[in-house]
Amino acid sequence: MNRIRTTIAALLSCALLSTAAHGETREQWIELGARVHGAFGAFIPVGIRIGLDAKERLKADPRGLAVVYTNGEKPPCPCIADGVMLATGASPGQGTLQIAPDKAPPGTMAVIVIRNRKTGEGLKYVIADAWLPKILGWNKSDPAGRYDAAMSAEDLFTSENVAP
Repeated sequence: MNRIRTTIAALLSCALLSTAAHGETREQWIELGARVHGAFGAFIPVGIRIGLDAKERLKADPRGLAVVYTNGEKPPCPCIADGVMLATGASPGQGTLQIAPDKAPPGTMAVIVIRNRKTGEGLKYVIADAWLPKILGWNKSDPAGRYDAAMSAEDLFTSENVAP
């Protein structure tokens, strides 16, 4: 019975990641984020936005990105990583999404390095600590409002190229 549950969970996970690899609507991202993460808090769409940006800029094939997520000192957990996972198709089970054991530098909420697995090209995304209260404030709205706030926030993160 446990083997069947494990197989079903693995298939569901693959289906969810496959669905995320294609362009989703706002409502689909909200549903997917809530199903995978357990809720659609304001950190999930932040990760989705970063993942979509990297996917477009690095021109990766499906399952072609690798992610290293480094959490800052202040956020309680790396929820943003789940949004990045949904948008990029990277996953801990595939070994393409890793949560770094160290902490991001002071003044940063998170540092995310995303690489194209074929070319080695990469992007480093940094979210400043100053965004933490703003993002937490987005939780006062409904999931659609959280998504819209994250997708339209100016200067939500900085990004720079990382050498292969």
